[in-house]
Amino acid sequence: MPQSASQNVDPSDYLGEGLTSAVEDFNQLSADDKLALLYYVYEKMGDSITPAAPQAAEPELAPILLGNFYNLSHQDQLQVMRDIVNRADTEYSRDYGALKENNQLLVWYAWAVGMGETVVGMPAEYQQSDAIGNFLKRIEAFEFEQQISLLRELASEMGYTEVQAVPSQAETGKTASL
Repeated sequence: MPQSASQNVDPSDYLGEGLTSAVEDFNQLSADDKLALLYYVYEKMGDSITPAAPQAAEPELAPILLGNFYNLSHQDQLQVMRDIVNRADTEYSRDYGALKENNQLLVWYAWAVGMGETVVGMPAEYQQSDAIGNFLKRIEAFEFEQQISLLRELASEMGYTEVQAVPSQAETGKTASL
């Protein structure tokens, strides 16, 4: 299975049990539930997500995702989003997978801001599941820094890349050479 280029270590090594468990639960959701969750998260706290690290986000690094994407039909936009959360091997998913977490968050933030206008909106018939409602409550219970760490990790779990993590010395049994 493809992995995130930014994920060179096990998330449990730096997230802690509560956040790691939340990531695992997120990964069990359907693509549409993941998209709905991201929508609700950005609706509730979007203004604080990207500004949390404004110097770290570089929108010019995502011209296809923050440019060409807006020219797609809403149905095609939805498919691009589904492909990204499903880690499909597509042009948009590859472009997303090549970004660092802060830029990935910026992409979701920009899309959330445009939802219902330049970006496909939440379907009128969508009913929030109990799983999504419970997950939102769980996120709200975390401190702000934990929320941002969780969102960065969730963002990094999406998109396609063939970049593999560099094996550690413990895994290879070899020391690094100069």
